[in-house]
Amino acid sequence: MSKPIKILSVFGTRPEAIKFFPLVHALSADPRFDSRVCVSGQHRGMLDQVLDIAGIVPDHDLDLMQPDQTLDGLTANLLTGIGKVLDKENPDWVIVQGDTATAMSGALAAYYRKIPVAHVEAGLRSGNIHHPWPEEVNRKIVGSFAALHFAPTETAANALKREAIDPATVHVTGNTVIDALHWITGQITNNPGLANNLADLETRFAGRRIIGVTSHRRENFGGGMEAIAEAIRRIAMRDDVAMIFPVHLNPNVRKVMNAELAGLDNVALIEPLDYPHFARLLDICTLMLTDSGGVQEEAPALGKPVLVMRETTERPEGVDAGTAKLVGTDADVIVSECFKLLDDADAYAAMSTAHNPFGDGHAVARIVTALAQG
Repeated sequence: MSKPIKILSVFGTRPEAIKFFPLVHALSADPRFDSRVCVSGQHRGMLDQVLDIAGIVPDHDLDLMQPDQTLDGLTANLLTGIGKVLDKENPDWVIVQGDTATAMSGALAAYYRKIPVAHVEAGLRSGNIHHPWPEEVNRKIVGSFAALHFAPTETAANALKREAIDPATVHVTGNTVIDALHWITGQITNNPGLANNLADLETRFAGRRIIGVTSHRRENFGGGMEAIAEAIRRIAMRDDVAMIFPVHLNPNVRKVMNAELAGLDNVALIEPLDYPHFARLLDICTLMLTDSGGVQEEAPALGKPVLVMRETTERPEGVDAGTAKLVGTDADVIVSECFKLLDDADAYAAMSTAHNPFGDGHAVARIVTALAQG
């Protein structure tokens, strides 16, 4: 029997962990691979929640999260920290996911050692290097030298090919976030206690349509965040809705939202949710207001329309399919588009029943097959 392929999976944030854990499970269970995990701790508490739920114990934990760290300081620490792990492990492949500083730095550290890189969720492009910032440049850097590109959609694959990436290295797999969502909803079905902490809010808001909200994008800090808060306040003036808003830990988000929304009876500003409870929020909401990337993929899998509070999206497939709509950060537009979905049953049905273009829950199997073939 040939020697197992040694793979080091490198990630560090909650969204990465959600999209990575089904792949880590699959690699660990497959005798063709020697699977190792390195986490940077770029997010700490939120990362650990996912690791605990998924049952993943990292082989290396760099624990690099620091308050108010600069992007260049974080990147320098990531490069040197991950580099030391690579020198110790000497893997055959490094796998990174998405567009974080951890993904970019992990890939770059591998490139410096001539270790081939596999990029999960490759090919996302907004076409604007400042939206989302700095993620658009991070993923373009990884894409410039990765040896395998696991594109979630044909649109993402075509974006890579337009950048002269060898088509033989591009594999359309679907997005692993759908695999993860199927896994966690199955876990909740078998053990409802995993996601029962929203029960009090569900009781409090009984009879009202729940709108889920998330907001954390750097490019929305300042005026954009203030406009989002104004829109939420205006939507909350309706007596037929309630809003559940897990508020990101970043003080640029918390300061604005607490100042503008605290005390509103039908707006619940709550702590960030672990993965099972976020899946529960997606399940019970009528629609999602978000500037997140992942929510644009996850919510449609449960038939929930997404209003994207950003000027651009690197996930145009959802907009094209009709599962998501770009509404920017103009409060008037956010409010009017939200009211349209609340008041126009046909408009709601068109978005909630549109085909989700982001996958069928079998992305991991396709990735594993490609990795085994090298």
